[in-house]
Amino acid sequence: MDGIHDLGGMHGFGPIAREADEPLFHAEWEKRAFGIALQAADGVGFGDDHLRSHIERIPPQTYLRASYYELWLRAVEAILTERGILSAPEIAARMAAPKDPGRRVPGDGPSLDEIEAAIAAGASTRRPGVHVEARFRIGQAVRVKNDHPAHHTRVPRYVRARRGQVVAGHGVFVFPDSNAQDRGEQPQHCYTVKFAAEELWGAQASAGDSLCLDLWESYLDTA
Repeated sequence: MDGIHDLGGMHGFGPIAREADEPLFHAEWEKRAFGIALQAADGVGFGDDHLRSHIERIPPQTYLRASYYELWLRAVEAILTERGILSAPEIAARMAAPKDPGRRVPGDGPSLDEIEAAIAAGASTRRPGVHVEARFRIGQAVRVKNDHPAHHTRVPRYVRARRGQVVAGHGVFVFPDSNAQDRGEQPQHCYTVKFAAEELWGAQASAGDSLCLDLWESYLDTA
């Protein structure tokens, strides 16, 4: 989906300001938002691909004003209402009278104290037990397909139709595009593809600079 979330290469937003020694969370509510998302994913049955898909549907004005974990909460709410688990009024009522954060019951999912460990562990969708023949090899020249799907995708706009070189293979992973649409995992190989900066940004790019992206096999063609 081509939307405001895909900011790479867009003009007018200025440089990214990096925060030195940035903490995992800037406020307690962000920690709780992360925990809510983990518990909802476990209880309802959705993954990162579904979460990202719903974040991409947030209206541009709202998206740009929202903080990172606010986007998460909006996406979780959208998933719950879409699946008929909670209505918008029910969500509002629960927010008005939140449950005591110190009280846990079996099946509640991870506590706030377990969130840091959950972040460190990650949530890989690699499928090492699935054998799929790799279409591309290390060193091979490839070109990113110039597709503009209306659904969730992990290929940024600024690399579409651009030529690069496969520099690493990472094995077989769930294909995000199909998984986000509940059309199955469709596992396939994921590669690191290296692009010359001049290929992406033209003659004004710094000579010798390059950028590497991890891209699924379905995004690529031979160059």
